[in-house]
Amino acid sequence: MNFVFITGTAGSGKSTLALSLEDRLRASEVDVATVNLDPGVLWLPYAPDVDIRDYVNYERMIEEYKLGPNGALVACVDAAVNHVDEMKGELEKLGPDYVLVDTPGQMELFAYRDSGMFMASALSDNNFSVLFLADSLFLNRASDYVAVLLLSYSINARFKAPQINCISKVDLLPKELYDRGLLWISDPALLKDAFLAESHDLKKEMSERMLDMLMDIGALGEFIFTSSNTGEGLDDLYAQMQRVHTGGEDR
Repeated sequence: MNFVFITGTAGSGKSTLALSLEDRLRASEVDVATVNLDPGVLWLPYAPDVDIRDYVNYERMIEEYKLGPNGALVACVDAAVNHVDEMKGELEKLGPDYVLVDTPGQMELFAYRDSGMFMASALSDNNFSVLFLADSLFLNRASDYVAVLLLSYSINARFKAPQINCISKVDLLPKELYDRGLLWISDPALLKDAFLAESHDLKKEMSERMLDMLMDIGALGEFIFTSSNTGEGLDDLYAQMQRVHTGGEDR
């Protein structure tokens, strides 16, 4: 089983992408299963094959331990570690080629806690990649896009796994921003010029050093433009998943 953990900024459309990607894989006659790891979600656009909500109860956490909404989410994700073997057993019975794991809407719940790291490793036997998704709103300004690059690199540094970066909802972008975003991705020099143009004199040197660091370490990797509404980018995304997990076409 090849695991793809979908993470990214809040509201970027992780669950909707999980559905669209599931449909895309099934259209290629690829066996796929979905996992929901968000204990607080009330509704999902897909029917998860494995659901963390079957093992931990968000509302009960709030009531029994007198926790706030965020504290209860943290407690649920940490408690779910005790049920990894059961979730893994469910998946082994299904035996899919790919497992799409929809992580909590608040990225830090999964990405920056040891419980998230443990679940990724234990569920997949360390055979996983990370799909980092960012909202197309981050293409409004160069500084916003650089912030996404920093987030993307922090995820990569955290999980040390193959990573695929995507921009979501590109169908909502005006053509000017769409085309400019493609230029920033393909030509770092243009991104650097736009980024430095936003900086005041006192911050320009720091901003330039920060972006140069990202360029030096190769953090300005490819971002696939995707839309769950139109299907744009899903073929490229699936092809990248194949390259990461099987070295080419699925066998």
